[in-house]
Amino acid sequence: MDAAHLSEKPPAFGLATGGGEAMLNSLNGPTPTSSRYPSNSRVDLESTREDVGEKIPLSKAETWHLMPEIKANQEQNERDHFKGRKLGVTWKNLTVKGIGADAAFNENVLSQFNIPQKVKESRHRPPLKTILDNSHGCVRPGEMLLVLGRPGAGCTSLLKVLSNRRKGFAQVDGDVSFGSMSPKEAEHYRGQIVINTEEEIFFPTLTVRQTIDFATRMKVPSRLPSTVNDGVDFQQDQRKFLLQSMGITHTEDTKVGDEFIRGVSGGERKRVSIAETLATRASVFCWDNSTRGLDASTALEYTRAVRALTDTVGLASIVSLYQAGNGIYNLFDKVLVLDEGRQIFYGPMREARPFMEGLGFMCDDSANVADFLTGVTVPTERRVRNGYEDRFPRTAEAIRDEYEKTSIQIDMSKEYDYPNTVEAKTNTDDFKEAITQDKDRYLLQDSPLTTSFAAQVKACVTRQYQIVWGDKPTFILKQVSTLVQALVVGSLFYAAPDNSSGLFTKSGALFFALLYNSLTAMSEVTDSFAGRPVLAKHKSFALYHPAAFCVAQIATDIPILLFQASQFSLVIYFMTGLRVEAGAFFTFWSIVYSLAMCMTALFRAIGAGFSTFDGATKFSGFWFAAVVIYTGFFIPKSQMHPWFVWIYWIDPLAYGFDALMSNEFHGQIVNCVNNNLIPNGLGYADGAYQSCAGVRGATQGATFVTGDQYLQALSYSHSHIWRNFGILWTWWALFVAITIYCTSNWEATYGQNGFLLVPRENAKRNRRLLRDDPESQLKDRSAFTGSETTIQATSNDEHLNKHLIRNTSVFTWKNLTYTVKTPSGDRVLLDNVHGYVKPGMLGALMGSSGAGKTTLLDVLAQRKTEGTIQGSILVDGRDLSVSFQRSAGYCEQLDVHEPLATVREALEFSALLRQSRDIPRAEKLRYVDTIVSLLEMHDIEHTLIGRVGAGLSVEQRKRLTIGVELVAKPSILIFLDEPTSGLDGQAAFNTLRFLRKLSEVGQAVLVTIHQPSASLFAQFDHLILLAKGGKTVYSGPIGDDAETIKDYFGRHGAPCPADTNPAEHMIDVVSGASSQGRDWNQVWLESPEHREFVAEIDTLIADAAAKPLGTRDDGHEFAMTLWEQIRLVTRRNNMSLYRNTDYVNNKFALHVGSALFNGFSFWMIGDTVSDLQLRLFTIFNFIFVAPGVIAQLQPLFIDRRNIYEIREKKSKMYSWIAFVTGLIVSEIPYLCICAVLYFLPWYWTVGFPNHSDRAGAFFFVMLCYEFVYTGIGQFVAAYAPNAVFAALVNPVVITVLVSFCGVLVPFSQIQEFWRYWIYYLDPFNYLMGSLLVFATQDVPVHCGDSEFALFDPPPRTTCADYLSSYLASPLGAGANLVNPDATSQCRVCQYTSGSDYLATLNLGEYKDGWRDAAIVVIFSISSYVMVYLLMKLRTKASKKAQ
Repeated sequence: MDAAHLSEKPPAFGLATGGGEAMLNSLNGPTPTSSRYPSNSRVDLESTREDVGEKIPLSKAETWHLMPEIKANQEQNERDHFKGRKLGVTWKNLTVKGIGADAAFNENVLSQFNIPQKVKESRHRPPLKTILDNSHGCVRPGEMLLVLGRPGAGCTSLLKVLSNRRKGFAQVDGDVSFGSMSPKEAEHYRGQIVINTEEEIFFPTLTVRQTIDFATRMKVPSRLPSTVNDGVDFQQDQRKFLLQSMGITHTEDTKVGDEFIRGVSGGERKRVSIAETLATRASVFCWDNSTRGLDASTALEYTRAVRALTDTVGLASIVSLYQAGNGIYNLFDKVLVLDEGRQIFYGPMREARPFMEGLGFMCDDSANVADFLTGVTVPTERRVRNGYEDRFPRTAEAIRDEYEKTSIQIDMSKEYDYPNTVEAKTNTDDFKEAITQDKDRYLLQDSPLTTSFAAQVKACVTRQYQIVWGDKPTFILKQVSTLVQALVVGSLFYAAPDNSSGLFTKSGALFFALLYNSLTAMSEVTDSFAGRPVLAKHKSFALYHPAAFCVAQIATDIPILLFQASQFSLVIYFMTGLRVEAGAFFTFWSIVYSLAMCMTALFRAIGAGFSTFDGATKFSGFWFAAVVIYTGFFIPKSQMHPWFVWIYWIDPLAYGFDALMSNEFHGQIVNCVNNNLIPNGLGYADGAYQSCAGVRGATQGATFVTGDQYLQALSYSHSHIWRNFGILWTWWALFVAITIYCTSNWEATYGQNGFLLVPRENAKRNRRLLRDDPESQLKDRSAFTGSETTIQATSNDEHLNKHLIRNTSVFTWKNLTYTVKTPSGDRVLLDNVHGYVKPGMLGALMGSSGAGKTTLLDVLAQRKTEGTIQGSILVDGRDLSVSFQRSAGYCEQLDVHEPLATVREALEFSALLRQSRDIPRAEKLRYVDTIVSLLEMHDIEHTLIGRVGAGLSVEQRKRLTIGVELVAKPSILIFLDEPTSGLDGQAAFNTLRFLRKLSEVGQAVLVTIHQPSASLFAQFDHLILLAKGGKTVYSGPIGDDAETIKDYFGRHGAPCPADTNPAEHMIDVVSGASSQGRDWNQVWLESPEHREFVAEIDTLIADAAAKPLGTRDDGHEFAMTLWEQIRLVTRRNNMSLYRNTDYVNNKFALHVGSALFNGFSFWMIGDTVSDLQLRLFTIFNFIFVAPGVIAQLQPLFIDRRNIYEIREKKSKMYSWIAFVTGLIVSEIPYLCICAVLYFLPWYWTVGFPNHSDRAGAFFFVMLCYEFVYTGIGQFVAAYAPNAVFAALVNPVVITVLVSFCGVLVPFSQIQEFWRYWIYYLDPFNYLMGSLLVFATQDVPVHCGDSEFALFDPPPRTTCADYLSSYLASPLGAGANLVNPDATSQCRVCQYTSGSDYLATLNLGEYKDGWRDAAIVVIFSISSYVMVYLLMKLRTKASKKAQ
């Protein structure tokens, strides 16, 4: 946090300003001064407030820069006679248990069908795992409790239970009281008992101001302080205060961002999360490792802020922290220490260290006390005083036994009766009254919310529009694609005739109007899962009711869909040539808009109703296919089979199609023409001797059909229009209700415990992890520790010297400046930075959050693809070689790995691809064994990486990230970005100790680090210290005990106090509260150290340039050949898919379900004329297996692409060609199975030919189609920025291909502009053509009685004589005259065989089927070529220094 923002005072919040008195109440509510504060929560000083005549205890955070404003607000609240809102938390005998052991099986595609194995395992229920064992404690109003423990100790679980988040735990025993309330009663006040988790969950496209604005708007109380004009002033004052308290006012207009959307820095995002939590104005705050990613100065300022608010307002604050410095530790009142769920200490902060020292443990004066307390049970960490070696307690159980004997335990146990005291009951009554006064009067009495439902909806609507506008590319794409699609389709159906030829064309246009709006609505399923975590968090904060969120989505839908439906309707309606009547147009527009709203609500309800994305996509894909089939366009209502006709009645599309058809054809006269009029042509002009054929509803012998007759034949009626309009909105209301219900039941996964995932095929290798005996289960150990062998492995110098590669190259950079373009102009992120790393050096890169540390590492490691880099970056005085990116190891802050690979597979993958091609494979794998030993990963090497919660823990993932880089044998240097973030003190120390060993054997290591303790800081040789804007404020040696750097700052007026961590002091001086407003960058530039440092760099460059290169450059961009890259990447992807049972099962289930549904919907198609069209439509329906599968495969493709682009591409592990090839090839076996799974339940069910040559050819084309649509889905995903964007592109691609394949508009009626190019470029055209030929060619046609053209020939003429010319002409060549000798009632069938029908579809002979099949093969290849092409276009080269 820079000086300007930490020292900057907010607007005065006193009486004179009118609005600021709200600030105290804005965070918690008023606090009467008569309330008691425990003596141990304050320093022993008092200050007297003359104006109110009361003594207010002085806080430990009295010097916090916003303390005067808080106190002024407290006094104002007292004048307004606000009730206090103090609660406190007390718990006794608290035991928490979770389901399952420490490891679980991950089934693969084959093992999931091992029924005997499943039956055997189902008999052995997993034991309950004790997460917390008999914990006690009390945090009264005004107290702060620090919860300490290593990862897996139970700290997070304790905080969840103390914040009343119990879901997910198998069993919670013991008493927990909030004030004097039980947990059940406290559920009505969930917004007053909150937890800030480790994850930063936001809408990334919102700005910081918008994010905090929303949170504060939802907590504006009904009763305002007397000096506040209105709720708007209150909310704005609150927002300003929160942003200033966290020092992030400068980020107000910057997007919050995430891993993939550029926004604020990681540390700033954490502070946004803290500010949003404070905006809840809660009474009990639980903070779970909330300083992760913050620099030491910012972490201290955050803790001071919590301390100040806790003291002044009377909060109960429970905080768990890793790597807490002593400055932070000393701000707490009490400490609770957990070890594997056991509470080994609970008492006053000042008594924790003496207690442990009294047991025989030693704590250095320079050590962090918090790290000392959590390390006493770790053999490799603890130090024992002389004389205690044989009697100190060695286990957590032994330490707890010692604690139970102390007076500390007796004193603390007296507090456990706090809920029954008069003070607690009075505070709770005041709390309830204050909350009631705060709540809007229209809210229910037991509602946990604050603002009215109308205010919630208003705020949510505003936020929804901000989200839409923040993601402008997606919004613009949706609208532009709708317009383009309307123009394309409008031109396809352009000027449809008003005769029988136009019946099918106009019906197709009306069907397409519904189909396109349904396809675009499918993206709601993907969108639903993107916003779910945010809503679950806000629900836990009681910001708004989920119904308000749903209503806001609807309110946002209304204008957007109104615009979308209007532009679509205007274009397609008038281009198609539908009825030119105002009433008819607005009816069409109303139905299309209503259908768009209804289908959007439907897919949103599906997304809300499923807990997993795979489940939602599977169901939505299947349901979409169902509603499309039963719209009435493919199968008329009268021909639907009774077992599925019920779908028609619950299909919104069916009601919409009925209304549109009735609107268009009511009152029309439709003349029969072309092949619908028999006979016709030269010499056949007398209507008395003609008849309609193949036109539904036509009277036999008539040459026209009325629109109402046509509608009646389809079971439609003009009287249904407004009935159906009402039904659509009824469906919409039902879907909205389902969405609200399901959304209201979304819950954050509070109770999940971490467990390892063991691949079923590796079960024998992991037997120890899978035993039922709890004593033998794997314990969650921190990085590099947990057994006596760890320290031996990491400290064995001889072992390191033997195996680790030595570096002899010098890496330097001079005058390095990095500039990026922003909407407000160019922004300099690095400003003229110099530095070097040489062999044997362990360098620290430090600075406040947002100072440019990660940016500098990215630039040095050649990882930037945007912006401008100026300056020089040299290795041994020479420009960087083509192999630099793979020769330098880079451990990024985000631990990005393939989740379905095992630890060993990930290490071997990196070693095989990044070590030189000259090194034998066996030697590479031996080196992997070395790294596994060094990092002590034997226990987890055969387990899946997974995701946090189901897979490796945070520290295990960090260990793997380091290992992946080490097995590559980096020959120049190793960069590490925040390798200790998220680790506890011991894990962080061991990480640094390991890096120290690497540097001692000759490696060059540069590390960015936050919050280093004095012992951590002492591990480094060299420091590069940056301030805001990427400006250097120091670069040089640290010195023994940091004497060199202490001397530097001391000479410039900032001496380091004796008891202060020098690392924290430096950050505080250059960018914190102690900066004194000085420009430390200028101080550095003018110092003699700077001149010496630049001269040293010049000398290093000159010396290195005069010597031979220390690193051999093999001249290859990638270490391995392209073929070897493809082989290894494909093998990894094959294994990943083999283990991804959710993905594979959903793909299989969608095919089987769709095939059965298609087969039984078109059950045993007959041989009539109308059945020919059913053959066409059942094949056409096969196309629609694609949207559901594509919606499922694209997120997987994009996830893998992100892994590749974030880490593997930048380290030159393998080429983008290998990446694409691996993804394509790994899908092929499953696509072959999918084709079989669709073919078998469908082909014979619909009654297609039994001949093996026909069936085989048909299956071959189906198989090719699997490749075609997979390639289409992958090439869209290859270039799409995210999954939602891809989901919006899909409808455009699918609908264009569907439109021009010759089904919706026959070939002869396609406009000439499209007919001669896009028709022939459409793969679906050839797919439909080949399948139709194989299924229909030479099939005999027998007209049904109603299908015959029935007419009399002229007098004294037989039917054969009369029709001779017609039957010989092209128009009648396929017709079948069944009674040639008759002189009346000629019966003519339109077609004699399927070949005649195919001729009308531009399909002539049987060989055309094989021609089209060959072209489908070409398209399957070309679709994959497009994946390569678009991936290449997306792949950007790294920026180099100019």
